[in-house]
Amino acid sequence: MKRIAFAAATLFAALAAEAQIYQWLDENNKTVISDRPPVGKVKQPRLIDADAPPAGSEAGKTLADREMDFRKRQKESREGADKAEKDAYAAAQRRENCDAARRLLQVLESGERVSMRDNKGERYYLDEAQREQEIARARQAAQTSCK
Repeated sequence: MKRIAFAAATLFAALAAEAQIYQWLDENNKTVISDRPPVGKVKQPRLIDADAPPAGSEAGKTLADREMDFRKRQKESREGADKAEKDAYAAAQRRENCDAARRLLQVLESGERVSMRDNKGERYYLDEAQREQEIARARQAAQTSCK
């Protein structure tokens, strides 16, 4: 009796494993997926092979290998995002430095009196020689930061 029950269970499992999947469009143009064949008129009936792995799948890999690949892709994605964020921050800093250097050069070349602060924090005004030195430095800073 046990052998018959085992044989019947095995046969039933084999039939269930061979189940087919059908896909079609109904009257309302909605996609229907079922394990039973469509009844009546349907648009675009299609039989899907349930045993075949999807195209481009990783069916040959173990679960551990797929998990490792997934984690690797996550890490690469995070590293790419971090790099893009750092590049954006560096570009913003370069723009700010360029704008500051151009503003300083514009102020120095305007001919107005320019004051600076010394080491003690006291204010002094630039004479013409100092102004020319500061203009040369500002031009150099603008050239290097505005590339």
